[in-house]
Amino acid sequence: MKKAVVLLSGGLDSSTVTAIAHHEGYEIHCLSFNYGQRNVAEIAAARRVVSFFKIPNHYIVDIDLGKIGGSALTDDIKVPKNRDQKSNIKNDIPVTYVPARNTIFLSYALAWAEVLTTDTIFIGVNVMDYSGYPDCRREYIKAFEKMANLATRAGVTGETTIKIQTPLINLSKAQIIKQGNSLGFDYSLTLSCYDPDADGKACGSCDSCIQRKKGFLKAGVKDPTRYQKKNRIATNNISI
Repeated sequence: MKKAVVLLSGGLDSSTVTAIAHHEGYEIHCLSFNYGQRNVAEIAAARRVVSFFKIPNHYIVDIDLGKIGGSALTDDIKVPKNRDQKSNIKNDIPVTYVPARNTIFLSYALAWAEVLTTDTIFIGVNVMDYSGYPDCRREYIKAFEKMANLATRAGVTGETTIKIQTPLINLSKAQIIKQGNSLGFDYSLTLSCYDPDADGKACGSCDSCIQRKKGFLKAGVKDPTRYQKKNRIATNNISI
């Protein structure tokens, strides 16, 4: 069976990628990170997704990016709430961007892929629902893939050519949800919120919650997310 390293945060996108890799018949090796994020509940979500697919290989790596800071997800910076979707969300790099996060995560995935002697790494980046993250662009993925084949023994010796699989890169949130739904995936297992409560309920008003809610509405799929009642997004307030 062909092997693949899948980066899994427990969010909507990475979980859909896991569903796709599973559907395509890969022996999946999931990699998650406890990197000092305020959303530690996503680790529990990742475990739920792994359990759903009965994946035996799941590593959770501890990295304290909180010592570096610079992001609302790892530092004492307020998570933006209720931002205007048509202007703010699409036109800037938000404070929820974690410096070099995907580069760090993909580097770990690359190391594990080389040990496993596999040429395949899956990551759930997409550019259609633009969120302002520079490490989610096609140009970045191509550049990392090129570097990966220059910096590994397998790449230099020609044993294999590392491929970064990005099956969601051209999809909207609605299309992502439809694809996962068609594969029978249960999105109630996932958590996308930047600022959930201690019980793992989504805040309902951060950028990620707004984009997630919008995706379910546009896909015509019932949103199974557990939202905090005080910050729940009204359906009629979401532009689709």
